[in-house]
Amino acid sequence: MKVLSLKQPFAELVVQGKKTIELRKWNTKFRGEFLIHASKVPDKKSMERFGFKDLPLGAIVGKAKLVEVKEYKSEEEHRKDRDKHLASDFWGNYGFVLENAQRIKPIPARGNLNFWEFKYDTDRES
Repeated sequence: MKVLSLKQPFAELVVQGKKTIELRKWNTKFRGEFLIHASKVPDKKSMERFGFKDLPLGAIVGKAKLVEVKEYKSEEEHRKDRDKHLASDFWGNYGFVLENAQRIKPIPARGNLNFWEFKYDTDRES
């Protein structure tokens, strides 16, 4: 199954359903369900900003469905969706629109760039 690594607290905000657009500097043709991996190194400023102290790191923590990619062509368009992506345009101009985010029991895993493959046992879900 495909996996996308996100820094914490963004992986947590996705599985909570509070972040419904993931920003990237690259586009993808992929659509469908994928696993959410929390990178080993968190974004410390964002952890503080969103009030998190201790979140899983270096593990697959959830799953979601990528349904659309929005390309932000202006600061105004980007700002309009701020409540959905919760970030600045520093993180990218492509917005991966996510649906049906769910938390799963953490599975330790090494991350990777872009979408990457992971052999996933559905019996591990909780």
